[in-house]
Amino acid sequence: MRLDDVVEWQFWKLGKNWTTLIMVMFGQVVVGPPGSGKSTYCTGMQQFYKAVGRQCAVVNLDPANENIPYDVAVDIKELVKSSVAAEEHGLGPNGSLMYCMEVLEANTEWLIQKTRALKGQYLIFDFPGQVELFTHTTIVRSIVQTLVKHDYRLTAVNLVDSHYCSDPGKYISALMLSLTTMLQLELPHVNIFSKIDIVEKDGPLDFPLETFTEVADLGYILDRLKAQPRAQRFAKLNVAIADVLESYNFLHFLPLNIEDKDTLVRVANEIDKSNGYTFGHMDIQKFLYAHSSVHATNPDWDITIRERYMEEFKDRSEDGPS
Repeated sequence: MRLDDVVEWQFWKLGKNWTTLIMVMFGQVVVGPPGSGKSTYCTGMQQFYKAVGRQCAVVNLDPANENIPYDVAVDIKELVKSSVAAEEHGLGPNGSLMYCMEVLEANTEWLIQKTRALKGQYLIFDFPGQVELFTHTTIVRSIVQTLVKHDYRLTAVNLVDSHYCSDPGKYISALMLSLTTMLQLELPHVNIFSKIDIVEKDGPLDFPLETFTEVADLGYILDRLKAQPRAQRFAKLNVAIADVLESYNFLHFLPLNIEDKDTLVRVANEIDKSNGYTFGHMDIQKFLYAHSSVHATNPDWDITIRERYMEEFKDRSEDGPS
């Protein structure tokens, strides 16, 4: 059996004379608010893995996604469709989505059988982006934890549109949602600022990019937020939210342009390390490193990204927040 089959076989004792053979599956749980680029990410990552020789299958778990851009291996619409649920039960868009996810939660064995049939391919689960799935219900967590119990080694990949960095209120909101998602899913987690190539489409950022990716000191962001008249009435609330975010100290973001090989390799490496894929499949990892001009350990990575995508900071690469 080749290493890049992405399969490990383990024996677990069930009794004195009984054993069962379990196939370990590796993969990603792709989440993020609507418009963050999840489907584009899944498409790009699928193409990338194919290019480096990794067998990869994408699982669509959005029952309302009618225009799937990637090659889908398993589709929730084989089990339940949002449009059918809406018509049969008189539900709106969000209600029908919640209904479909409840159906999936009750039929996780269907999902396991479908993905096990893929014979050890690396899996990418494309989840819906509705926020309430991660803030007001435990449906997604239940589905994910069932997979984990069946020896699926998963990493949650949380995508956030990098445009949120241009607005302090949106940025704080995105951080809070990201933290909530991390705590809900209880998985190894990689946060990504997607569409980094257009991060400054509405003008230059107030601070260097690493101020937003490292989430080390939100005081600078709060100062900008206080300058907005409409935000002044929520000043104490904003400070309290910032205290919560800083006290957990979990958040960190990787910049990604899905068409930029260097950023894609860095993201792929972080995901592999977090779910353990790296340590069993070093042949592919060596390939990834050999074909990337910017390695994940490069100390000048932030400067490289800034110079590549942020015109205003090309000549200020050593400046901190001002």
